[in-house]
Amino acid sequence: MRMVLLGPPGAGKGTHAKIIKEKHGLVQLATGDILRRHMKEGTGLGVQARATIEKGALVSDNLVNEMMFSEIKAIKDKGFILDGYPRTLGQAEALEGFLEKEQIPLDLVLNFETSEKVILERLSGRRVNPTTGRVYHIRNMPPKKEGICDDTGEALIQRKDDAPETIKNRLNVYENETSPLIDFYRKRDLLQNIPGDYDVPELQPIIAKLFEKLSLIS
Repeated sequence: MRMVLLGPPGAGKGTHAKIIKEKHGLVQLATGDILRRHMKEGTGLGVQARATIEKGALVSDNLVNEMMFSEIKAIKDKGFILDGYPRTLGQAEALEGFLEKEQIPLDLVLNFETSEKVILERLSGRRVNPTTGRVYHIRNMPPKKEGICDDTGEALIQRKDDAPETIKNRLNVYENETSPLIDFYRKRDLLQNIPGDYDVPELQPIIAKLFEKLSLIS
């Protein structure tokens, strides 16, 4: 099973990707995690990406494509989830050409339809361990001690791209750059819309039924 997850920031793509990955033995390729790894390691891509991401904008298509193609090639014989990629029509077209060349067909594209109210609530409440990357939420998944990581005792932070003013900028970027992908994949009969406002326990059974309906699982 090979799929793309679409939806605005805060739609729950990363959370559901992890659950689907574990249930079905897939590889999760999360663009955000991969970019943060590059930034932490100080690679050329990481240096270029840091300032752009912190402003809520997108890094160049060429850099992202190069990074993701390399990741996909490394696991081409396995099922995978593309989480946060592609984000632009240029990326989608390049990915389509790459997958055709490598003979790696996509099975579906899950589009998380999510309201701005829910997105702002989810992202503005997110807190992160700056060293390990473990994510908490002040309402949905709080640490045992407010502001402190359960694992390491470090102070949790709010990422710059999760600040309310940056979230709104990220949503504008999504509408301008990424939402056209909905039509792109609809025309290819790959798109499946799901209700991203639902919490995880409500949405996972819906996703499971969709997989059964599409004969992606037995």
